[in-house]
Amino acid sequence: MLEQLFGSRTRTKLLHLFLENKEQSFFVREICRAINERINSVRRELQNLEKFGLIISKTVEQKRFYKIDGNFPIVSELQLLFDKSKILIEKMISQKALKLEGLKYFALTGQFTKEEDIPTDVLLVGKIPREALEKFIKGIEKTYGRHIRYTYFTTQEFNLRKDLTDKFLYSIINGQKIVLVNKIGI
Repeated sequence: MLEQLFGSRTRTKLLHLFLENKEQSFFVREICRAINERINSVRRELQNLEKFGLIISKTVEQKRFYKIDGNFPIVSELQLLFDKSKILIEKMISQKALKLEGLKYFALTGQFTKEEDIPTDVLLVGKIPREALEKFIKGIEKTYGRHIRYTYFTTQEFNLRKDLTDKFLYSIINGQKIVLVNKIGI
């Protein structure tokens, strides 16, 4: 979505990575793994962003580390823009989720809510055909540009785990989450 505005998928992913981790420095190969892009396009975009003044770099033990320049004049505006784009993406995903036959509950957790200790990023409940579920998850991964850990329960399995006070399920229910579909009243 933002790559239309910024002209490059790699640049958009870089901005997202740096804005989500303002205090952290990254070296090139680490960035490539994090955003799942090729090293040449990452280097080119890092050079462009550094020339622009948004990214700063320093060399430590023969490794060049990159970090967002917190003093750059429009960092806060970029952060707001990326935060608002998340809302649009969630709305788009929600609309696609509503088209999934048999879906009763859909929530984003884990990396979407910055709770990395939650063991899943997406929780789905219902009776969803396997092919449709896999296609839906691949679509989310493509939209966010990263691997998504997901958990799928049938309604019966969900109710059984809920009745048994399943630790895994309750870590999700009681944790931070973005509920996009709720037809079971959690």
